[in-house]
Amino acid sequence: MLQFSNVSKAYGGESVLEGLSFKLNKGDRCGLVGRNGSGKTTILRLITGEETRDGGSVDKPKDYSIGYLTQHLKFTEPTVIEDAALGLPPEQIYKVEKILFGLGFKEEDLYKDPHLFSGGYQLRIHLAKVLVKEPDCLLLDEPTNYLDIISIRWLTKFLQNWPRECILISHDRDFMDHVTTHTLGVHRKSVKKLQGGTRKFYEQLLEEERVHEQTRLNLEKKRGHVESFITRFGGKASKATQAQSRKKQLERMPALEELAKLHHLDFNFPYAPFPGKRLLEATDIAFSYDKKESLISDLNLTIDKGERIAIIGKNGRGKSTILRLLAQDLQPNKGNLKLSPNVKVGFFGQSNIERLHPKMTVEEEITLAAPHLSVAQVRNICGIMLFSGDLAKKTIGVLSGGERSRVLLGKILASPCNLLLLDEPTNHLDMESIEALMAAMELFEGAIILVSHSEMILRDLPQKLVVCHERNQHIFDGDYDLFLEREGWEQETAKKPKLKQNQRDEQKRLKREIASIEKEIMSLESAVEKQTHELVIASEKGNIPLSTKLSKQISTNKEKIDNLFSKLDGLSIK
Repeated sequence: MLQFSNVSKAYGGESVLEGLSFKLNKGDRCGLVGRNGSGKTTILRLITGEETRDGGSVDKPKDYSIGYLTQHLKFTEPTVIEDAALGLPPEQIYKVEKILFGLGFKEEDLYKDPHLFSGGYQLRIHLAKVLVKEPDCLLLDEPTNYLDIISIRWLTKFLQNWPRECILISHDRDFMDHVTTHTLGVHRKSVKKLQGGTRKFYEQLLEEERVHEQTRLNLEKKRGHVESFITRFGGKASKATQAQSRKKQLERMPALEELAKLHHLDFNFPYAPFPGKRLLEATDIAFSYDKKESLISDLNLTIDKGERIAIIGKNGRGKSTILRLLAQDLQPNKGNLKLSPNVKVGFFGQSNIERLHPKMTVEEEITLAAPHLSVAQVRNICGIMLFSGDLAKKTIGVLSGGERSRVLLGKILASPCNLLLLDEPTNHLDMESIEALMAAMELFEGAIILVSHSEMILRDLPQKLVVCHERNQHIFDGDYDLFLEREGWEQETAKKPKLKQNQRDEQKRLKREIASIEKEIMSLESAVEKQTHELVIASEKGNIPLSTKLSKQISTNKEKIDNLFSKLDGLSIK
């Protein structure tokens, strides 16, 4: 068991965490959520002792072991298998082999020098080292960064069977909700722990803030009435006793502070009208970085107005390269790429983030993308991307990964487009920003070609897939769920039989049941909102019988909502 008691932490005199108290019970797997910069990683570092608290206590049992996945990598052994199995007895080497294979390593990779691998694969080696030691508590800070879909699916199953404690930070809500038993949310410098997934957590948070604000407004109104009475009658002898009584009433009335306004990313991609149907046509495209072994072979792809296409596959199979070819950031070795003269491309690429100039300000980068914009228009885009006021003067070099992603999105907002090419746009964004991005993609009238490892986005957005294999690609005409049903991932289909008709029917039934429950929850939440409003009015009028009746109805409906969320958490579509 791990316990925080009234913990506080500040940096440079600015408070980050205040009065933090929560308990991690035996077997709890907690998803740690909160905005970027809210202190999530600080909480993990307070647990490991890498950060010192300014107040309060962090208590854990004696000999309670912590396994912490950090971004700081160090290798001491000559091969992957030796480094990952460091400290394991020889008879348990099979455990780390199983984990390494699950994370995408091949047999021949195990005997290579870990320094020869890319940063993403080095992080996987470190993840394997943490997992195989089976600590009492796992601390995982964005473990899915640099993992492909297949490795994420493997890690999901691994963590679902994790028998001990775990605290997980991830921008991938779908991954987190499939793994965790509780949500631990950092909000307004404090923390709240709730059983269940992130959806239930954020619903309750919104309701609590709404009730707080409504209560505050009602108290202000009552306070105004009392103050008005004292002002009008305080000097009259006949009303002196009543005025004195009202003064005491005023002193006893609680004062609620207005909650500070939290700024949210909220934007739409500007659309450039497209008069025709076909934006782009790629014919027999081939590409190789070394001119020897083709990465892309005989790719044929058409993109029509309004289409939603995802490019999927393991890491190193050419997904980002295809986007760069479509954006004409790379030229094919052979084949033909034909773009309509009316196509306006908005390209969000991982390499584009690296091209942001470290000495330029946010404002200057946006201006560079669209010199025709006025200062006011540039400032408006900066504000939409959460760089209001002096924040727009920050240089790129001091920005975090998430902030740089927002700058790149802002550059796309600076010029209308009708074809969006997005390479892992959710990397480094927090959950709120990802929700805003998904909403913007949903509303965009143009076509979208997307590379993503998030199964939540893949299930929500594309109607067609480009599936990347080793040195070849094929088009799958259908959504992601249909792909899993008909083709699936090579590593998984080798172990798992294809779905039978009765299994497909069961999946459809589950989807209908989940949709029905979600609809009922929305209806009950709407009823609670209406009843809460009526309760406020009844209380102001002193209507005790109606207030009592409404309170009971609200309590009953909230209990129903909790039960429905519990039922929803128990349903899963495999």
